[in-house]
Amino acid sequence: MPLDAVARDEHAWWLRMTLTPGIGPAAVRRLLEAFGLPEDVFRAGRTRVAAVLDATRAGALLADDDEREAKVAAALDWANGEHSHLLTLADPRYPKPLLQIADPPPLLYVRGLPDALSGDLLAIVGSRHATPAGEENARDFARAVADEGLAVCSGLARGIDAAAHRGALEGRAGTIAVVGTGVDRVYPAAHRPLAHAIARRGAIVSELPLGTEVQRANFPRRNRIIAGLSLGVLVVEAAPHSGSLITARHAAECGREVMAIPGSIHSPVARGCHRLIREGAKLVESAEDVMAELRGQMRGESGTPRNAPAQYDDAFDDCAAASPVERILLKALGWDPTDIDTLIGRCALAAGEVAEALLALELAGKVQRWDDGRYARARPGTSR
Repeated sequence: MPLDAVARDEHAWWLRMTLTPGIGPAAVRRLLEAFGLPEDVFRAGRTRVAAVLDATRAGALLADDDEREAKVAAALDWANGEHSHLLTLADPRYPKPLLQIADPPPLLYVRGLPDALSGDLLAIVGSRHATPAGEENARDFARAVADEGLAVCSGLARGIDAAAHRGALEGRAGTIAVVGTGVDRVYPAAHRPLAHAIARRGAIVSELPLGTEVQRANFPRRNRIIAGLSLGVLVVEAAPHSGSLITARHAAECGREVMAIPGSIHSPVARGCHRLIREGAKLVESAEDVMAELRGQMRGESGTPRNAPAQYDDAFDDCAAASPVERILLKALGWDPTDIDTLIGRCALAAGEVAEALLALELAGKVQRWDDGRYARARPGTSR
């Protein structure tokens, strides 16, 4: 939604503050506590600001800075895009769970649906160098919890993160990606199609300025946001010094549930999970184990997500009118094409029952049959 003149002016003050080198979340919090809104900070004068921070940072913040003003203008222009949003601490859409962490980002850049950040979220994280079994577990767990109303939050990295995002996209509640770059960058570049899919059904979010490229130091900052947005963190695979353990530590520090999937004692990417379990993380073996830990904390009724994307509501309403077998099949069938053998395995139904139900659903326009014989849920207003 384009910003009007008042909104542009308000956001400009927040941008000037957060785009000043050396002014991080802790410094912003101290300034806001001392003076009120960012506009009041800039009008307070160097002496008063220096008393809260120090002379060097006060000078940088209050100085005329053409380079910073150019970045402010670019960010405001970006926020005029239909699916581009700036969420400040003063914005009612700012995700409330993130306010509970010690250093909430003063400003978030969001591509996609900003309301998705305030839904019931489960963080699923793990190794970039995942095993095939680990990626399969991440995808299966993500799909299952998404169908129960938990959107999945992860970091768009290779391995477990990407598998979790893909699984959640096959489920009901969708997924959120918190990135360690600007939201106008995609890393790794091979995940560009995945990033577009996430933005359509959920959101991509970062506290880092537009144009920020990959820097190793930014990923721990990303991890605290992943933990802060979520009801809990599930670690699928992790080496002993994995960044996923940082996410788990942040989760524990802000009172979130920490869960881990055990693995082989011979696997290097299981050792981080085993360490977490020894330290008190919940050992989980199924998606139901995860739901048992988090269902009571969900604000959606009976597993219904608080902010399920509106464009998909009608498709799920169709489930109410289906037969029991068809409802089971629709629940097992994601938005990605799936072959019949896989559906039979997910549903635990006889092949004949699945084939009969698929035909009925296809004739009713609830399922699409692809040219290669696979099936997917039919999106409203589309056909193949």
